[in-house]
Amino acid sequence: MLIAGAAVVASVFLGVTQGQASVTAQGDTSWTVYHGDPSGTGVSSALKSVVTAKRAWASPVVSGEIYGEPLVEGSDVFVATESDTVYALSSSRGSVVWSRHLATAVPSTDLPCGNIAPTVGITGTPVIDPSRSEIFVVADELVGGHPEHFLVGLSTKTGDIELRQRVDPPGSDPAALLQRTGLNLDGGRVVFAMGGNYGDCATYRGRVISVEEGGSRPTIFTVDNRAGDSQGAIWMGGAAPVVDARGNVWVSVGNGSVHSTGQAYDDSDSALELTANGRLEQYFAPSSWTSDNASDFDMSTAPVLLADGQVVLAGKSPVVYLLNGEHLGGIGKQEASLSSVCSNDIDGGSAIVGMTVYLPCLNGPVAVRVSKTPASLKVLWGASAGSGPPIVAAGLVWTVGKDGTLYGLDAATGQVRQQTSIGAVDNDFTTPSIGDGLMLVASSYRVVAFRGSPNPG
Repeated sequence: MLIAGAAVVASVFLGVTQGQASVTAQGDTSWTVYHGDPSGTGVSSALKSVVTAKRAWASPVVSGEIYGEPLVEGSDVFVATESDTVYALSSSRGSVVWSRHLATAVPSTDLPCGNIAPTVGITGTPVIDPSRSEIFVVADELVGGHPEHFLVGLSTKTGDIELRQRVDPPGSDPAALLQRTGLNLDGGRVVFAMGGNYGDCATYRGRVISVEEGGSRPTIFTVDNRAGDSQGAIWMGGAAPVVDARGNVWVSVGNGSVHSTGQAYDDSDSALELTANGRLEQYFAPSSWTSDNASDFDMSTAPVLLADGQVVLAGKSPVVYLLNGEHLGGIGKQEASLSSVCSNDIDGGSAIVGMTVYLPCLNGPVAVRVSKTPASLKVLWGASAGSGPPIVAAGLVWTVGKDGTLYGLDAATGQVRQQTSIGAVDNDFTTPSIGDGLMLVASSYRVVAFRGSPNPG
């Protein structure tokens, strides 16, 4: 991997991070959606430094594994678990403010395949609407002996249930569906996506679903919607659908069931832009989409929307694509591409600082610099530590390794500057968050907090 000059990257990092504060949602105190804002930038300017040598606190053990990112609103930290339980924790002590067990989670043995055990409950990162003091989750519940998925809204103050609505698409097999993406908000609607269980067993189709925050009939966009087609999971390594400034929704799609050239395109292996009401605006897929489908080469990162209108897309193949966001162009219309960026999958949400994108490679984050004229991608560095989706805060790139180590990487070189154990983690996509003066990371059954010093001004 190429190593960029430290001075060049550092100057870009510092200059853009200061400007990023204006677009980071509730940057000073709160983190209410996956990677901090509707665009999923994963950047916070709230902290000048973070001390990982000593924990501020560790929460009590919670019921069920934590797969989503901790959220922060005001003086509370929120997490949801695979036991279908939602917790509010005190940001000052980590003690439980309230907890709400929603339903019986689905035993993993009741599902046709998968790698979440012993139960599947709430997997995707919730989302909070501060204006409503409401947190939304999608819970996989055992109802009458069968799995069903419900969108649930709870008061952030009390945990009281304010919305409960079934969101399984008509005609689907709920046991074959996994709600893995984070949730997002879009003009008064809750937006999320579904795919299949690990292993692509049974018959399912990828979906993007939105529901009004007060409840409504779900609006659903379906991948592989033709008779006989299937799959096309939208899971994105746990990242949330990206909502742009116009209120349009961006997702990436995994492998579909069409493997042979000459067959009609099925919306798989792609980046999709949808309107807020679920109409497909445009798409991109590589020319290799059919062979990618056959090789299980999902597109599995959230699309990265850059300020100049370009889009970066990556997944399980060793290729990163640079796209024109105003004209994705359909099949094979990338502006540029770069191979061998990572020797493993690239899954989850990225962190975005100006024209530098920190991609979530499972072997360690990779920093890629984007240029517009001419359109190009260049690897700045590839880290050898960490694996989970990175965020940027306090001058470092933060990522969690599969061994449960939190790493703070130098933004200019990828070298480890801080590291500490948070305890065992049960998924590859653990990602930190920032709020109320803390860095927060979820281990399997606890939330761990580290104190930060605030940025002046």
